[in-house]
Amino acid sequence: MPLLRLGTRGSPLALAQTEETRRRLAAAHPELAAPGALETVVIRTTGDRVQDRPLSEIGGKGLFTKEIEEALHEGRIDLAVHSMKDVPTWPPETLVLAAFLPREDPRDAFFSPHGDSLAALPAGALVGTASLRRQSQVLALRPDLRVTTLRGNVDTRLRKLAAGEVDATLLALAGLRRLGRGEAVPAVLSVEEMLPAVGQGAIGLQARRDDARSCGWLAALDDAETRARVTAERACLAVLDGSCRTPIAALAERTHGEALYLRALVAAPDGSRVWRAEGRGALAEPAALGEAVGQELRAAAGEPFFAALAGG
Repeated sequence: MPLLRLGTRGSPLALAQTEETRRRLAAAHPELAAPGALETVVIRTTGDRVQDRPLSEIGGKGLFTKEIEEALHEGRIDLAVHSMKDVPTWPPETLVLAAFLPREDPRDAFFSPHGDSLAALPAGALVGTASLRRQSQVLALRPDLRVTTLRGNVDTRLRKLAAGEVDATLLALAGLRRLGRGEAVPAVLSVEEMLPAVGQGAIGLQARRDDARSCGWLAALDDAETRARVTAERACLAVLDGSCRTPIAALAERTHGEALYLRALVAAPDGSRVWRAEGRGALAEPAALGEAVGQELRAAAGEPFFAALAGG
């Protein structure tokens, strides 16, 4: 029997993230470096099965984690490897995010035969993305552009771009780097132009709260700075209580010493309205910073805005 069973989606990126987790576990614990000590269990999620509709139409982020968390609950796996931007705002109380691996670059990569930025696209160009966050920011910057749903893994989306189905698309730079394809990225958008998703670029390792053995092994992998940054972003998201139809972006960064800088936005899906807020706080109190910025954003956008999207 393996000592640890790692549950993951079966996409190339998910498997690369799981392999990184395996390497770090084996390096931290000699007993986990033995042959057969670690087993990867591939679990197909609803989000993987349904590829013809936007996530907002089929239930949102939890569709990439639900089946994996069920396997964790049932004891079929001992830990789950998640892209943190896929983890719902409120995961089950019986599970815990026991470790965060060091965060990759959270920015978005830009692909287009027309140039290296949104500004280079011709009027009326078609941008492919399944992300409401990206859609709203694209349209806020360039209302003349059109956006269409484009889902699938990296190769699928780039193949559709090459075939001329869209004029441009955006992909998470972190994922491309973890796949060993960072050198092939033609352009990277600044966070001022395209604020990342909450948790983008971060890998979270989830275990059963009462599984002291697994949590103990994972504790050695926990990156404190990544945990603080993601905690601030997720605390902001929790205050906004956005539905899967609410475009929300947030990025926390460590600045000088023990300080944390958080900027966030909430937008109308068509980009017609964008509210932004930012704040600074202590690295040791990330949740308080996230909540403060979230409250500022929620007050600025107003309750009718959130109610309309939740009901839509």
